[in-house]
Amino acid sequence: MSARGAALFRAWDRGRGADTPAMSPRAPIIGPRWNPACWPWPLPALAAWLLAWCLFGAGVAAGRPLAGLMLALLFGALAASAVAGLGRRLWVAAGFPASAVALGAAPDVPGWVWLLPLMPLLLLYPLRAWRDAPFFPTPAAALDGLADRVGQPARVLEAGCGLGHGLAALRRQFPHADLVGLEWSLLLAWLAGWRRRDARVRRGDLWAEGWGGYDLVYLFQRPESMPRAWAKAQAEMAPGRWLASLEFAVPGVVPSAQLPGADGRPVWLYRVPATDRSTGGPGCR
Repeated sequence: MSARGAALFRAWDRGRGADTPAMSPRAPIIGPRWNPACWPWPLPALAAWLLAWCLFGAGVAAGRPLAGLMLALLFGALAASAVAGLGRRLWVAAGFPASAVALGAAPDVPGWVWLLPLMPLLLLYPLRAWRDAPFFPTPAAALDGLADRVGQPARVLEAGCGLGHGLAALRRQFPHADLVGLEWSLLLAWLAGWRRRDARVRRGDLWAEGWGGYDLVYLFQRPESMPRAWAKAQAEMAPGRWLASLEFAVPGVVPSAQLPGADGRPVWLYRVPATDRSTGGPGCR
């Protein structure tokens, strides 16, 4: 998703008409509890799939299965368009047709059997971790040029390191840094530590972990998470330290620098100021 696309999504999600700091904020159309965009992932996808099946079932009950099928597919497409990130959009859009094909190909198999593949996924990536971001690895060359902008920081944190792809990209830029990876999933943290022996990886909550001891914090999160990340960086990191974000910018905050990114996704750099502790606006918590 482009930076402009992410900005438009945030504006729609908050019930605003445009993404501009000059606008006077209005109350959200619906609160976070009832707003699927603020639910922990993958609950929005599960809700979209369930409603699509309800529409299809209603069409079958009315004797119009084709109409029900078209409504379900249309709803899935609309629900996918409201989700941030190409991977999540494909996940939402493909859920109903994939399950319909699977169930049609094996009509004697009970429906709950198709939930079994989710069990290893939940073991690998606990539900709480989806509140931040699902597993999307940092491309190998995504951070090229970062050292030219920020120098050689002594201590670097990747907040939410997954399997360690971001740690590898950071190590390319900072060969002598004390590199730390933080990951909520116990299995992913163990695998990242095994893969990246040149970094210290541990399981932990990126929001509970203090960022005050780091010169640079890198993350690849969701657009909704960025106001919270910037507020945390300003509250805990010393002036002059850096927050780096792949693809998603902090809304309403002018970046200190920007890298083009290896695959067209920019890297946004924010230097913690000595004053002006604005958070950049609320996000979905």
